Amino acid sequence: MAQISVTIDGKAYRMACEEGQEDHLTELAARLDRYVGHLKSQFGEIGDLRITVMAGIMIMDELSEMTRKMAALEKEIDALKSNREGSLEVQSRNEEMLASTIGELTERIAGLAAKLNARPQAEAN
Repeated sequence: MAQISVTIDGKAYRMACEEGQEDHLTELAARLDRYVGHLKSQFGEIGDLRITVMAGIMIMDELSEMTRKMAALEKEIDALKSNREGSLEVQSRNEEMLASTIGELTERIAGLAAKLNARPQAEAN
């Protein structure tokens, strides 16, 4: 395990993390430090524990909102996929009908062509 030192609210904390995750953990700590700094600028010195709890609640609120948005987007994606599948089925049926109609027209045209070819021979006799 890797060991790093992060600073939150001016205090250094030694932390362990998986190898290769050092930069990620450093960024997370920096983001938490920004929350704490924002709260301190609004409320002043109200105690480290209280500031940390408030920052945690703010982060959980953002996480909750992102989770809600993600669920709505997943629902929208499912609806779009369903509509797409329905549209593909309709398109497939339309293509089958078109192919059938073209086949019938081809037979009719071939029949007419045969009749037209037969008339000149009949008139010639």
